[in-house]
Amino acid sequence: MIGDTVKVGPDGFVQLRDFMGTDATICDAAAVSYDNRGKPRDDRKLLRYLMRHRHTTPFEQCELQFVVRVPMDIWRQWVRHRTASINEYSTRYREAIDSVAIPDWGEWRAQSTTNKQGSSELLPEHYGSHCTTDFADAADACRDAYKKLIGRGVAREQARSVLQLATYTEAFWKIDLHNLLHFIALRIDKHAQQEIREYTQAILDLISPLFPLTIEAFFDYRVNAMTLSDLDIAAIARQDWAGETIEDARERREYLEKLVVLELGGGK
Repeated sequence: MIGDTVKVGPDGFVQLRDFMGTDATICDAAAVSYDNRGKPRDDRKLLRYLMRHRHTTPFEQCELQFVVRVPMDIWRQWVRHRTASINEYSTRYREAIDSVAIPDWGEWRAQSTTNKQGSSELLPEHYGSHCTTDFADAADACRDAYKKLIGRGVAREQARSVLQLATYTEAFWKIDLHNLLHFIALRIDKHAQQEIREYTQAILDLISPLFPLTIEAFFDYRVNAMTLSDLDIAAIARQDWAGETIEDARERREYLEKLVVLELGGGK
């Protein structure tokens, strides 16, 4: 409920600051279309219909406001979702937050060889220990340089440029439920960066008790569902289990991954 906070990473958190609406609010908004307000209805059935058929505007009637503390590099990914209202901690008005997210020895991941923007398996801890030490040394050096610049009278707006991207920032983040669910669907996906997935899970933990029927439908029809393209359907109809009729290599690989989930053909 309001004020509940979930800790994320070394010094981050997500706090539910305020919210408006419930599962019933969504159903009321949908029911006004056919003048069925106040009459007996099955809210779970209606919510599942809305989610399944992507009737999005009723979900926009609910609003949620969070306070978040997050490393600046993760915040850069976060603010790419332009459907929220944001007020952020200003390092022009105030000195930067004196906290940096430093990965532990066992948290360092290797660069993926198949995904340019992703990571793969964990590095051995004896490598990770060196990485953590180097990272912490760099963080200390950056913070020392920042404090020296501030001490010499340099404007905060210039001095902040020397700080690491792992430095924490804080913000108020307000968004409607429809756009929040879209954010969650993208950022809880296995291809998203692990750190932002952790923040996304924290948001889910906070909102699931508020909208239990909506979240149930969301997982059934969005998170744990899949989309079959026209090419996918045609290949399955032909029992093309190797995807030979799909020309693009990446699309073919995605098709084969779907077959594994569906336990079809070569995906068994």
